[in-house]
Amino acid sequence: MLLDVKDLNTGYGEVQVIWDVSFNVKEGEIVALLGSNGAGKTTTLKAITGLLPVFSGLVKFRDIDITNMKTYKRVELGLSLVPEGRQIFPRLSVYKNLAAAAYTKRAREKFKDTLELIYNIFPRLKERRNQIAGTLSGGERQMLAIARSLVCRPKLLMMDEPSLGLAPKLVWDILRLVPRLRDEGYTILLVEQNVRQALKIADRGYIIENGRIVKEDTGENLLNDPDIKKAYLGL
Repeated sequence: MLLDVKDLNTGYGEVQVIWDVSFNVKEGEIVALLGSNGAGKTTTLKAITGLLPVFSGLVKFRDIDITNMKTYKRVELGLSLVPEGRQIFPRLSVYKNLAAAAYTKRAREKFKDTLELIYNIFPRLKERRNQIAGTLSGGERQMLAIARSLVCRPKLLMMDEPSLGLAPKLVWDILRLVPRLRDEGYTILLVEQNVRQALKIADRGYIIENGRIVKEDTGENLLNDPDIKKAYLGL
């Protein structure tokens, strides 16, 4: 098991948001964590990356207990997060944004090879490598945010709402990159507001409501589940 989360309880300060959440991600999978706004998706990702303390429970990555590990050590192990809101450096060029992400020893050593891979996956970034990031379109900024996370050579790429704020015609442009990333050897944990499109590309999915996992199944089965259709697809 690449990522194994068991009975996770976490939140902000003394306010608990996540209650006994358990799920796993196997190597080579695309797993979607889905739910409405405020359900606890981003909070879960923050606890996995060490940005929030774990009240109780266990987080294992590559069979290593990382529950209380420092965030930078989790990155060195191969855990990477594409945060909600992109969070690029708007005054730096595309290339300098990518170079700034190579802060681990492994990332620096492999940067040239990684850059070649990134430009292969995102040819638009190669075209705009000298362009100031703040002048990119919304879709291009999201591509850059994803590419920055690849610089650290992650084993698991966690993506938090990659289509948020994009025009509808750009949403699929971004989400169809996820299977491409899997084909390149990355395992993906996807948090996404566009439930229909996420389930189309996910091997498995988990539905979280009010900080608790309420349903899990294959992406195909969840896409055809009457409760999911009613609650999230408007059918």
